[in-house]
Amino acid sequence: MSTGIEEILTHPEFSKEDLVSLLSADDTGTRKIFETARAVKLQYIGNKVYFRGLIEFSNICSKNCYYCGIRSGNKKYKRYELSDEEVMEAAAFAYREKYASLVIQGGERSDKKFIDRIEYLLREISKMSEGRIHVTLSFGEQSPETYRRWFQAGAQRYLLRIEVSNPELYKKLHPSDKHHDYYKRLEALKSLRKEGYQVGSGVMIGLPFQTISDLADDLLFFRNYDIDMVGMGPYIEHDATPLYEYRDQLLSQSERFRLSLKMVAILRIMMKDINIAATTAMQTLDPQGREKALMVGANVMMPNLTPVKYREDYLLYENKPCINEEAEECKSCLEARIHIAGDTIGYDEWGDSKHYRKRTTDEGKK
Repeated sequence: MSTGIEEILTHPEFSKEDLVSLLSADDTGTRKIFETARAVKLQYIGNKVYFRGLIEFSNICSKNCYYCGIRSGNKKYKRYELSDEEVMEAAAFAYREKYASLVIQGGERSDKKFIDRIEYLLREISKMSEGRIHVTLSFGEQSPETYRRWFQAGAQRYLLRIEVSNPELYKKLHPSDKHHDYYKRLEALKSLRKEGYQVGSGVMIGLPFQTISDLADDLLFFRNYDIDMVGMGPYIEHDATPLYEYRDQLLSQSERFRLSLKMVAILRIMMKDINIAATTAMQTLDPQGREKALMVGANVMMPNLTPVKYREDYLLYENKPCINEEAEECKSCLEARIHIAGDTIGYDEWGDSKHYRKRTTDEGKK
């Protein structure tokens, strides 16, 4: 198997058959994949890791996805929304600590009051930081007009995870109604690109009903959609979701983690200059999960700036780490993890996707 892996890694572009072989590699082959991914990262990205200060704005969500802890049908959590002052305090911390970037995420909503508030906060963050903080938003599917307003107000990046690229599998993970439409999500990704965002997406790895073939298609999806940044990690079950019923079908946590590392590494080899996050879910399944993700290709980390009192009400999955860490503690912890991985921190740098810069430059030449 490992000999075949070495040959596949010389291919200028991976076919689906190649990807299935890479994802199925034995330990020897996997080590070769990881070594290649590390070398590609150092050549094309370098060893800098960029912080994105994470603000979990609200757990109020209009969607009822079968895998998510903050789904609208889950009555377990107290619903919350940060005040303007709490958001600005978190943004000011990021500014002081030279993070240069924020991620503001929350449940999917499209009411006017919500849209107006996000636009207002974007303008206030830009004003407070004199334009020195770049903002990534992650609030799901919105209208092209909303995306345009937020972009004009100061958002530069948008993360819209597809979760699975197989439309039939998508149906098994979501209610069958107009609010959970696979093709509407694809259209939203296209709208984001048209408005000028650095476009991010991502998937869950190790879901019930998911196959290695599905994961190979996920990787091809990122390439075919020319995605600029990716946040993906292992699926972790939550007992207040319908999908919990199928937990006996899951791979072990160590297998899900290992498969997630492979996905990160293979994607780095495929799309050499994109941004890839070392997600919190990685650390949930392995105490050194985020460091290991950095070592095989990831180059972004997200210190949590959400006020601690809200963290237990923003659990998308079980056993989420760091929910009791204050922002300063989280920063120190991640600094240590990054140094352990042999990387350095790009303080006071936006860390924009090199792929995005190249893509937009190429598009401008056409």
